[in-house]
Amino acid sequence: MPDFLDAIDKKILMLLQRDSSRPMTEIAEEIGLSQAPCWRRVQRIKDAGYIKAQVSLLDRRKIGLKTHVFAQVKLTTVGRSNLSDFTDAIKEFPEVMDCFVLMGSVDFMLRIITEDIEAYERFFFERLSRVPGVQEINSMVALSEIKSTTELPLLW
Repeated sequence: MPDFLDAIDKKILMLLQRDSSRPMTEIAEEIGLSQAPCWRRVQRIKDAGYIKAQVSLLDRRKIGLKTHVFAQVKLTTVGRSNLSDFTDAIKEFPEVMDCFVLMGSVDFMLRIITEDIEAYERFFFERLSRVPGVQEINSMVALSEIKSTTELPLLW
């Protein structure tokens, strides 16, 4: 962690990543500062790029997105030479929540959310499998969710 952040900044980050909607007065009180210096610290942290965005996290099940799939994607040799074509296509699919480039026997790991298994099947056959350069897709459906968090482990 860069010297830019001191212990108070780190506490602010921990509190904000748990609930960024808390009033600044609450955050300031919890870390032992008055509101104005706390607000200035938050602004400095934001300006430095430590906070990428402040969003509302939705309950995917309550809005009808019940199926969670992990898909390993292997590209053809030709596909590997045009990784940008694959990545550009994936960025256009709202069902794909995360996409990681991997080292090993597969090229990408996707985390995909859909309404149900039938919706995933349609997405698989009509869109994902038709991306140029895709050789193989291995899909794994999550049965249950044991832990899911957006909080980074700030262990200083």
